[in-house]
Amino acid sequence: MSDATSTTPTTSAPLYITMHPHDNVGIVANQGGLRAGAVFASGLMLKETVPQGHKVALVDLPAGSAVRRYNVTIGRALKDIAAGSWVHERLLEMPDARGLDNLPISTAKREPLPPLAGYTFEGYRNADGSVGTRNILAITQTVQCVAGVTDFAVQRIKAELLPKYPHVDDLVALEHGYGCGVAIDAPDAIVPIRTLRNISLNPNFGGEVMVVSLGCEKLQPERLLPPGSFSIVDARSDAALDVVCLQDDAHVGFMAMVESIMRQAEQHLQRLNARRRETVPASELVVGVQCGGSDAFSGVTANPAVGFCTDLLVRAGASVMFSETTEVRDAIDQLTSRASTPELAEAMIHEMAWYDAYLKRGGADRSANTTPGNKKGGLSNIVEKAMGSIVKSGTAPISGVLSPGEKLKTKGLTFAATPASDFICGTLQLAAGMNLHVFTTGRGTPYGLAQVPVIKVATRTELATRWHDLMDLNAGTIADGTASIEDVGWQLFKLMLDVASGRQQTWAEKWKLHNSLVLFNPAPVT
Repeated sequence: MSDATSTTPTTSAPLYITMHPHDNVGIVANQGGLRAGAVFASGLMLKETVPQGHKVALVDLPAGSAVRRYNVTIGRALKDIAAGSWVHERLLEMPDARGLDNLPISTAKREPLPPLAGYTFEGYRNADGSVGTRNILAITQTVQCVAGVTDFAVQRIKAELLPKYPHVDDLVALEHGYGCGVAIDAPDAIVPIRTLRNISLNPNFGGEVMVVSLGCEKLQPERLLPPGSFSIVDARSDAALDVVCLQDDAHVGFMAMVESIMRQAEQHLQRLNARRRETVPASELVVGVQCGGSDAFSGVTANPAVGFCTDLLVRAGASVMFSETTEVRDAIDQLTSRASTPELAEAMIHEMAWYDAYLKRGGADRSANTTPGNKKGGLSNIVEKAMGSIVKSGTAPISGVLSPGEKLKTKGLTFAATPASDFICGTLQLAAGMNLHVFTTGRGTPYGLAQVPVIKVATRTELATRWHDLMDLNAGTIADGTASIEDVGWQLFKLMLDVASGRQQTWAEKWKLHNSLVLFNPAPVT
């Protein structure tokens, strides 16, 4: 990153930030933006008012010329743009997506990152060797029809049973909108089915698998969790799948269903309550990184700090997933060049091509990603957004690729293909096995998950101050000039260890702000 006064703390002096010496636009850093007539240290004068985070032309940009940020063409000028003018989405023609042929394949050969040893956290070791950061009983549901009954039972369990088991952190119902009224034998139906299956086996649930079924649904319990799929994380290898079926003849009336759920849940609570945290290496962290409510500072402060922390995690032997297919699509050449093998590069190309076709079937393309809030925060289009999103992945080689709903298989850095939707991405990263979530935001979001701790990182000091009891870490200090990317990256790394150990709660945990699980279902609904 380079900027006009990169080492100077925030003052009233006009300041813009660039990301590369070849950039011909910078973003206004001053809180509240700058009015026409403001003069930067370089001598450039603003010709019009520019909001914070929005782009200013650093040189004259003739019509048709490339507008460059991150040393990437994020668009072409639709008309002449004078130096000092506001450069926004209405003045740019977005370039076509990079083709998926003739890409650099495993060309970015780097020296291995030096190992980072000696860092640990206190976690819950599972029978299969995975580690949880929380000790939670999760109740899987095969179909949306049972959600109301399950929720009623969960509220009673929390009030009447959970206080008896102080070593159990929480009880969550894995509610979703799937299970029936769907083309369950369609090829793409495997995506929501394996997603729900793998969420049920998340390491934060300690191998305690409990299912509530209606009875007549298409997604029968045995199809969701066939024999052998759940005992791998269950210390009781001979245990049968624990299912409460609401349509069973034994359930005479509503309360019989509730009592049955409570009775079965208590058996799982007893086993979970016997578990204790133990010291484990940082290599047992499985971290999902994501951004939402992004602004132009996301790619300047929070995401680069997350990228630095990603490298720390990889050096420590941990697993890190970055995702959001449409938000990295325009950086596909950067991804394929970083693939550790040609086969992984081809796997990423396959995921991009699949998603291109998926969007085309729906009459959309990648440009549908960028939201009104993104644009208000200074992001003109998906190309600019992608360049800021990709930096969350750091610099390590990409050592794994997952299709939606698949379970993580490797250590190191993995591209887990997901939609960019916050809720769907988080749901799919849960299925992949994450035990800790990092979420960056510039516009602000109260996003949280009941199943794993979510650390939220603010891109701007103004947001971190205004939402002081929702943001866990302020990366705006980077733009303020009071901290470096490395400083904030280390802060995040150490915060992760504290949160993973239960020594510190995130704000989302404290307030119990939990988004619903949203399964990705590209198959038809009947």
